[in-house]
Amino acid sequence: MQVLLAGATGAIGRPLIRALTANGHTVSALVRNPSAHPLVRELGATPITADVLDHDGLLRAVDGLRADAVIHQATALRNAKVQRRIPADDPTGLLRTVGTANLLDAAAAVGAGRFVTQSLVLGYGYHDHGERLITERDRFGGYDGGVADEVVRACVAGERQVFEAPGVEGIALRYGLFYGPGAFSDLFADMMRKRSPVGPLGSGGVNTWVHVDDAAAATVAALERGTAGRAYNIADDNPISWGEFFAEVSRSQRTPRPIRLPAWMIRLAVPYIGALMSDTSMRISSRLAHDELGWRPRYSTVAAGLAA
Repeated sequence: MQVLLAGATGAIGRPLIRALTANGHTVSALVRNPSAHPLVRELGATPITADVLDHDGLLRAVDGLRADAVIHQATALRNAKVQRRIPADDPTGLLRTVGTANLLDAAAAVGAGRFVTQSLVLGYGYHDHGERLITERDRFGGYDGGVADEVVRACVAGERQVFEAPGVEGIALRYGLFYGPGAFSDLFADMMRKRSPVGPLGSGGVNTWVHVDDAAAATVAALERGTAGRAYNIADDNPISWGEFFAEVSRSQRTPRPIRLPAWMIRLAVPYIGALMSDTSMRISSRLAHDELGWRPRYSTVAAGLAA
């Protein structure tokens, strides 16, 4: 297929270009900054300069282009600020709402019949979900009036737009937390080297993770075999706590011992981080992706992925 990709230089975008081209697809990559063009070409894609949040500029940039599918992986997480709570105009939230709407118009303009969008397992809600495995049958949109409701709202809104868009087969991928090159593991390793606090004392909440290479492979599988109107959980097979994650990162990247603070102090100083690391526990089932997409993670644990 000819694929139009947004978010080509992000943590998942880079391995995704490699995975798409390895499967015979041709990629046109949307990038905001022309300085990224050499990297995009080196990865095997054709760069197109456009801002996903600039509706008219985006349509001008893709004028005359034909594509079979659009993949939305654009986020602003690389430059995200540590905030007490996530505001309604959070850049990544806008990319999931306004950006999705603009990319759906771009999909219509280029004749794309398929649209795969990035979503997030945290859309199930920032609270303790207990020991049971969360599947796609569970309620997506777990609002609790807390500091992270805008993250949930943006994920729900982005998915709904894709599913309801006329003339396009929409698929949403609810990824676990990313680790690997350019993702959380690199971020926290850098913080450990700088002796910056990384999270709460103790184990913290439990989350399910996915290596960026596995996330890219799942995205290609969804592009090729996903069912229209379907959301898929995409995560590895072994949920771990934040404490275990920090230990694995420190061990694999040979950093100083991670510095951690009391959970109450984190909740007071940065409530969103407290909600993410202390209050949220979720164990995700990716059985639907296994069965329908034929996808299984190459790295079934964070330890295996970091070792590789």
